[in-house]
Amino acid sequence: MAVFTFDDQATSPVAPATLYNALAKDADNIIPKAVGSFQSVEIVEGNGGPGTIKKISFVEDGETKFVLHKIESVDEANLGYSYSIVGGVALPDTAEKITIDTKISDGADGGSLIKLTISYHSKGDAPPNEDELKAGKAKSDALFKAVEAYLLANP
Repeated sequence: MAVFTFDDQATSPVAPATLYNALAKDADNIIPKAVGSFQSVEIVEGNGGPGTIKKISFVEDGETKFVLHKIESVDEANLGYSYSIVGGVALPDTAEKITIDTKISDGADGGSLIKLTISYHSKGDAPPNEDELKAGKAKSDALFKAVEAYLLANP
């Protein structure tokens, strides 16, 4: 297995603690409200902390689909969290898992700076498919923008 790592960052006008709470602590409640296509979030295994696997069901192209997220770590004191996509439609056939490490810090004008490290754990040594990476990033960016818009509209 090879691991391919990518870094990304974003900014948000939402305060760091508010954004962290929405994305890490209260995501099961906030994301379905912010993104109409999300139907449910259920714990498949675990107690909600690290090691927990969640099944997130949503509608895409008229079909109900799901993705499995595994919580890897939670660092509330430093506004950091990590999860892996371990199954479902968001996990390409060539990947064992995709891990997203997130750190939120103070940004400009009371907003946030979000730093992401994405680790693509491939089956074998083949690099990830560029089109799949672009599609995954576009979906992730859209989800983030929807949550951000929800938080700004519902302070």
